[in-house]
Amino acid sequence: MTDFKQYCTLKVGDLVLGIEVGEIQEIRRDTSITPVPLSPTDIRGLINLRGQIVTAIDLRRRLGLDDADENAGFMTMVLGTVEEPLALVADTVGDVVEVSVGEFESPPDTLKGEARNMIEGAYKLDRELLLVLNLPVVLELRESDGESAE
Repeated sequence: MTDFKQYCTLKVGDLVLGIEVGEIQEIRRDTSITPVPLSPTDIRGLINLRGQIVTAIDLRRRLGLDDADENAGFMTMVLGTVEEPLALVADTVGDVVEVSVGEFESPPDTLKGEARNMIEGAYKLDRELLLVLNLPVVLELRESDGESAE
């Protein structure tokens, strides 16, 4: 018997990213995000989620991609982490896909540095690769650009 996992897909630029369905609290479209002065560039700002303030992390910036067009819509995926909920800002949120655990491939040795830390590995889908995010690394809040919070 083969074990399966379900991932919700996110599009960020040309990348298809995956987050396990069980990690997701909710998905929102074009949520109002309040910028925070002097925050790291990959922090898009704060969201008021039914009275709870949630930090929104811009996946494009976190992954080192160019910013999207100012007029382009976006979606936020709120994740219920151990400490507090955090939101990821992506271009779009797609379907839930079910993949066989046996088809998971670790990142190649040629992938180095921060990219290797943020991607756990990949699954081959029909027309693209599903890159599985390493959530603890992606969600790590930083005190300033390039530094980790200690």
